[in-house]
Amino acid sequence: MNKTSKHNNPAKTIPSIQVDKKYNTLNLGPTHPATHGVFQNILTMDGEIILGAEQTIGYIHRAFEKIAERRPYYQITTLTDRLNYCSSPLNNIGWHLAVEKLLGVETNKRIDYMRIIVMELARISDHLICNSVTGVDSGALTGFVYVFQERERIYEIYEELCGARLTTNLGRVGGFDRDFSPTALRKIRELLDRLPKVMHEFETLLLRNRIFMDRTINVGGISAERALNYGFTGPCLRAAGVDYDLRVHETYSSYQDFDFVVPIGQNGDTYDRFCVRQTEIWESMKMIKTAMENLPEGKFNAEVPAFYMPPKEEVYSRMEPLISHFKMVMGEIDVPAKEIYHAVEGANGELGFYIVSEGGRTPYRLHFRRPCFVNYQAYPEMIIGSNISDAILTMSSMNIIAGELDA
Repeated sequence: MNKTSKHNNPAKTIPSIQVDKKYNTLNLGPTHPATHGVFQNILTMDGEIILGAEQTIGYIHRAFEKIAERRPYYQITTLTDRLNYCSSPLNNIGWHLAVEKLLGVETNKRIDYMRIIVMELARISDHLICNSVTGVDSGALTGFVYVFQERERIYEIYEELCGARLTTNLGRVGGFDRDFSPTALRKIRELLDRLPKVMHEFETLLLRNRIFMDRTINVGGISAERALNYGFTGPCLRAAGVDYDLRVHETYSSYQDFDFVVPIGQNGDTYDRFCVRQTEIWESMKMIKTAMENLPEGKFNAEVPAFYMPPKEEVYSRMEPLISHFKMVMGEIDVPAKEIYHAVEGANGELGFYIVSEGGRTPYRLHFRRPCFVNYQAYPEMIIGSNISDAILTMSSMNIIAGELDA
């Protein structure tokens, strides 16, 4: 697959609204299944053509940030699961890295490589959903059903690693709560052996399919300048031609040890976003394979005893572990007074955590930078002048996750 997709992108004609003409109003969402989440777009329509769009979010507002400000740091992990639930481990590890930055914790190479394996599995899972759903919304259901088998295998790996599948609560501040089991390692190797063939078949089905190309090329495009003005990150920004990836430009968790390509598009349209995500799946597979082959020896957790439960047999027989267990469960662990921001390259872009600590057991202020919330601002501009079917495809290719809109 080429690093850059190439096709012509003719100038888009934006129709104007005439005062003396009657138009229709259409509610796209909040309950229509094609919106992929609980949010609404109130469209002004001239027949099938969209002349105006007004967004409404907040239907599932859960006040994550305010809830988190009343919780001990290690208990906030479960809230991050519910942001982008299509790639929960990326959220979990991003939060752990932010807290480690606050605490000044250094992790060893084994922990870093284990995290990269998990984060890239999550990226693959997320991209599989986005690209297969883009296929569905263009009329091709087969690819969706086929690749969901591979997503299920990734969920089985999560289940082996932590006991959960969708909302994983995977890992801990300082690393992991357990090492990778032989079964988990075997399942990862089996996935790496099987997935390339599946991806080749999936791309054969769609990538040069004339119907799919006609439905996606020059649909929902955005220029690099406009994408930057809106604050785009992730595949949507790279599809517009901007070479920016936090794994390279603000590296973390030993990503500098890995050689991988950052795919770039040209026109920022639905087809480019599809191609960028497909290439990222291949690059993620390469990184997982490299990490598996070069997995260093060492402990699976850093020296952060305040965030790890002591062994049960010691809790039942010794006073000091019992006290440590009580303090952790009751959230009586103080952290430094500090202000930090840390971000990771989530499946949809820059996933950031801004923490203001005044010491004590809970954050004073928290803000989650959710990439979908930022990217979604541009949706009306991207669909005006399109017809309704193109608006659905544009939304699919942006991979807007409702959990990231309503934090």
